[in-house]
Amino acid sequence: MVLGLEERLQLMEEVKAECLKCEKCPLSLLRTQVVFGEGKIDTELMFVGEAPGADEDQQGRPFVGKAGQLLTRILKSVGIDRSQVYITNVVKCRPPGNRNPTPDEIGTCWPYLESQIAIIRPKIIVTLGSVSTKAILRTKEPITVLRGKWFEWVGGIKVFPMFHPSFLLRNLSKEKGSPRWLTWEDIKEVKRAWEELRR
Repeated sequence: MVLGLEERLQLMEEVKAECLKCEKCPLSLLRTQVVFGEGKIDTELMFVGEAPGADEDQQGRPFVGKAGQLLTRILKSVGIDRSQVYITNVVKCRPPGNRNPTPDEIGTCWPYLESQIAIIRPKIIVTLGSVSTKAILRTKEPITVLRGKWFEWVGGIKVFPMFHPSFLLRNLSKEKGSPRWLTWEDIKEVKRAWEELRR
């Protein structure tokens, strides 16, 4: 049964309400706010990062710190507005010291991401960084090997790994072959594939 937009919005609110009161792992004891995700529910394009940072924990919104501001600029560089896509993380609470989430934390939080994907029904998921890429593709391959390639996922969803914006903040070179240069090539490929879907 195909649900209408209003029903999908209602479902997402129900999942969000459950997530906001979640105490299933120790990260719940340390958070300021749950960072559930935000954006367009009926989009074909979804971005999934690893976990909230300090700014996200304070504001309750994904990708609002320096890395998030860079992501916004990356999207804008090819004419994608944040309001046109859905953005979330694999883990919804900030790990202490911005460390990577553990496999247990990812596993505990996984049903929320799974629900988000099921409600949105994106045709493309862009995984940002190693943690979300490995979690979604169930692989141990490094992001340097996986980025810029298309993968087939559950239900025919295409997955396209990219570097996490926080990695780009530590690698400022824009020379050909640098992470920033590769990210520019990658986001152009995402835009091309997204436009093809919308024709």
